[in-house]
Amino acid sequence: MNLPTKITIARIVMIPVFIASFCLQSLWQYMFAITAAVFFLASATDFLDGYIARKYNMVTALGKFLDPIADKVLVVAALFAIVAGGYIPTPYVAMICSIVIMARELIIGLFRQIAALRNSVLAADKLGKAKTVVTLSAMVWLFLAPPQNAALYGDVAYRVVMIVGYVQFVIATLLTVVSGVHYIVANRKLLSGRGEDRATSSECAQDASDAPSSDRG
Repeated sequence: MNLPTKITIARIVMIPVFIASFCLQSLWQYMFAITAAVFFLASATDFLDGYIARKYNMVTALGKFLDPIADKVLVVAALFAIVAGGYIPTPYVAMICSIVIMARELIIGLFRQIAALRNSVLAADKLGKAKTVVTLSAMVWLFLAPPQNAALYGDVAYRVVMIVGYVQFVIATLLTVVSGVHYIVANRKLLSGRGEDRATSSECAQDASDAPSSDRG
């Protein structure tokens, strides 16, 4: 097992730690900081393992298998936490944005499976990578602003942190829709039975998370 794969496994291990810290926030008023820190570290590994794997030619089948699983579970866990924790003042906005993001993950997963069966390659897309960066950044900001701890910041500081996360979360949702539509249009041949042609204008096999971290070791 090489270094990138170990980093991916570390991200998987951090997911239950993140969930536990979120669930235990009522026990200690500063637990939210641990929740945000764990999520930030897990998100950082999402970029680190892919970078190392590609730069040092350490891509393995195990890494390719584990990476998308780690990415999707981390994002879905964070989305559930955001909705359940009331981090966004308008519950319906949080729910709709979360559904859109999760739906896109499912669609991309389907396309990746079809492409794999037809030996097609889905090329990387900067729009998808931007969506991932903005989504993870929004989540970190939101986890730094749990509504039950607003008094710790003061009204103004809390609102600034929450609004930054809120705005980024909405922008991430818009990027999710735009990049998702672009993905489908660019790879529509996969659905028409001509997927044997190598697709070259969308998100690559690393798009399990849309981060530059898919070809993991």
